[in-house]
Amino acid sequence: MLVLLTADLFKPDSVSAKDFYEVWRKESVAASAAAENGPIKGIWKVAGEYQVIAVVEVESGEQIDEIVHSLPIWSEGYAHIIKNISFKPLSPYSEWAEQLKALAK
Repeated sequence: MLVLLTADLFKPDSVSAKDFYEVWRKESVAASAAAENGPIKGIWKVAGEYQVIAVVEVESGEQIDEIVHSLPIWSEGYAHIIKNISFKPLSPYSEWAEQLKALAK
């Protein structure tokens, strides 16, 4: 199943800029590796915002939890810099187009 991941990050006052960007750098290394040979099919940073969007291929909701909790932001205790994270299952538009044929009758 393909899932759209959206994560909004923020830098709390209690975290130095150096630490914030260093943990995000570590996260980028892990994400790049997962994009090369893992579940991440595409990943982007939204320009001008602290937001990351990815398309991830998973087999279950449990796998989403495993992936998220293995990332440096969680494993190094920085989960609090994620203000919002969401996962939305994706369906091929061609399947929706087929459903529309029946719905339009």
